[in-house]
Amino acid sequence: MLRLIGFPWFMSDKRDFMLYRQNSLEALPSIPDCTVDMIFADPPYFLSNGGSTCSGGKRSLVDKGDWDQSCGVNENHAFNLAWLKECRRILKPDGTIFVSGTHHVIFSLGFAMQQLEMKILNEISWFKVNPPPNLACRYFTHATESIIWAAPSAQSRHYFDYHAMKEENGGKQMQSVWSIQPPRKQEKRFGKHPTQKPLELLLRIVKASTRPGDLVLDPFSGSGTTGVACALLERRFMGIELNPDYLTIARQRYLSLDEETVVEERAKSFRKPTSMAARTLKAPQSNTPGLFDGIQTPGLVPENDEVVAPGIPGTGPEDSDPPGPRRRR
Repeated sequence: MLRLIGFPWFMSDKRDFMLYRQNSLEALPSIPDCTVDMIFADPPYFLSNGGSTCSGGKRSLVDKGDWDQSCGVNENHAFNLAWLKECRRILKPDGTIFVSGTHHVIFSLGFAMQQLEMKILNEISWFKVNPPPNLACRYFTHATESIIWAAPSAQSRHYFDYHAMKEENGGKQMQSVWSIQPPRKQEKRFGKHPTQKPLELLLRIVKASTRPGDLVLDPFSGSGTTGVACALLERRFMGIELNPDYLTIARQRYLSLDEETVVEERAKSFRKPTSMAARTLKAPQSNTPGLFDGIQTPGLVPENDEVVAPGIPGTGPEDSDPPGPRRRR
């Protein structure tokens, strides 16, 4: 791997895992155009402004650090626009970017992508399964984060491993709602990061959008979960992080990859054989007559009749799964 932005803070023996201690806005401009296959970014959410949350069953302040404090709507958006502009430049024409966020920042991120004329592919909802309760009792409990998947332009022909995702989802098409537990205690054994993402989430993202040997960049790499996923899946990785404590955690996790594999296998043992992430739940059938039962509407086909509508996906024999991973427009 080329040393794209100077000498790294840490580099693996094979030069396929690099950590840089730099500010992203300073490091990204030095990366050449069209270099990176995929970017995962978990930027500041700008929510450390005196609020509170539930941690360990007790009320605690939301104070993740100075880097997470809001500077106002305009400055926050200018920051998002600046780093996204650099990410769009360094992505290969057919590369993609995943960006996570809550309602504090996700609308700014999506609007910035539209301003940069990027192509939004999916909005993924990560359902955290067991979120902390809402202590104020004035809102719905925050149980999701959004992840925007986008390509550099409308002309991009992005890579998507459809079959790997279908296999992971028990033979059914994977939908854009993912039920994944937050990071378990074992994933934080070398230290805690306040916004750490679960390894299962990053393994899915990396597997879905890259091939072995591809180059993945994380401009806010934190405790290195993206890098660990890349190492386990044989992708090359570059992580940018300013805090040396988080860099130390990321390095230790890389040096203990065997333990990371054990953590992931243990997580799988708690999952059901068929994931609920992409299943549509149907309401139970009721024997009570409905308000409109018995009313016949001209032109509608009775439910018992099978209809094959030509040209409509999912209604004909031609709608079988494609052979192997494919690119989609």
